[in-house]
Amino acid sequence: MFLHLLKYELKVGLRNKDLIIWLILFPIVLGIFFKVAFGSVYEKTEKFSSIPVAVVEEKENEAFRQVLESIENADEPFLKVNFVNREKAEKLLDNGDVEGIIISDGELSLTVKEKGLRETMLKSFAEQYKIREKIAMDAINTAPEKAQEVISSLTSETVSSCRKIPLTQGNPDVYIQYFYNLIAMVAMFGCMTGMHITMQNQADLSALGARNNCSPVPKSKSVLACLVGSFILQTICMLLCVTFLAFVLKTDFGDRLWLVYPTAVLGGILGVTFGFFVGSLARVGEKTKVAILMTVTMSLCFCSGLMMGNMKAVIAAKIPWFNNINPVAVISDSFYCLNIYEDYDRFITKLITMAVTAVIFAVLGFLASRRKKYASI
Repeated sequence: MFLHLLKYELKVGLRNKDLIIWLILFPIVLGIFFKVAFGSVYEKTEKFSSIPVAVVEEKENEAFRQVLESIENADEPFLKVNFVNREKAEKLLDNGDVEGIIISDGELSLTVKEKGLRETMLKSFAEQYKIREKIAMDAINTAPEKAQEVISSLTSETVSSCRKIPLTQGNPDVYIQYFYNLIAMVAMFGCMTGMHITMQNQADLSALGARNNCSPVPKSKSVLACLVGSFILQTICMLLCVTFLAFVLKTDFGDRLWLVYPTAVLGGILGVTFGFFVGSLARVGEKTKVAILMTVTMSLCFCSGLMMGNMKAVIAAKIPWFNNINPVAVISDSFYCLNIYEDYDRFITKLITMAVTAVIFAVLGFLASRRKKYASI
């Protein structure tokens, strides 16, 4: 009997237009908009790129030239060097084509037009080189036969001090949080299917609920079949959502994509149980319940940063405990922890929070709807 009920629950769900629109088509459209809006912002504005610099050699310095050539030949060069005369260098600086001018005339000097992070990095490089050059020259004066060895050492030390050190092995793009919240929103939209479970199993809410209560099937078995069917349908929707984002839109979820899928599925189950719980509370019409669920869900999405990227940080500063009980924030944070942190401690904590919350919602939903009696149907 359970499998029979489950089969028809799946058939009904697949014919539900709301399921197709809100859980499949809407995330695809919104994901495309996010990709167009944020897809290249990080690379253009925040990702580090080589610093263009003009070098004026008024006095030959073979060691300094070797250092610059070694830096430029690196996989991700720190500097992009233009060897020009002083007049050309000043023109490039005035036009904004270079960030600074390094003049080599026996001693390095740096000229910049503005003050900023990249100019500070150039200043640090020039000062570091001058310190190492002085140490090298002292060594050459005391042991001239080791001049080439000292120059090679100076080159390698300067180049290695400018290497890229990643803070994380994951994707550092701050705008990917919008895609995390998009998946969390789709997961919470499962509340619509969860709400329909109560609509079709309570006689005072719909004609279908009245017919189901007249049948000899135990209500607990009917509700459980509906719940499992909703879990299966929501799981399919979550898998499609993550697959579309990862392989069609090429969203970088880090090197643990295989864990993104079960995390999204668990988030979808949380959304279904949330709708099941809320739908079991009040004896109001379907439209009213839909309005309540959508208002609550979108408010939680807003607090998690779906519409305003820094909203979660603002809430963390004002009421830090709220992010720990906001289901949308917990789901999106689980993807963040999976992408950024090397260990799994925070990620597992988020998974446990989602699992426990889903169980609580499911139990409360069963308790709220299991013993409702009707004088007449």
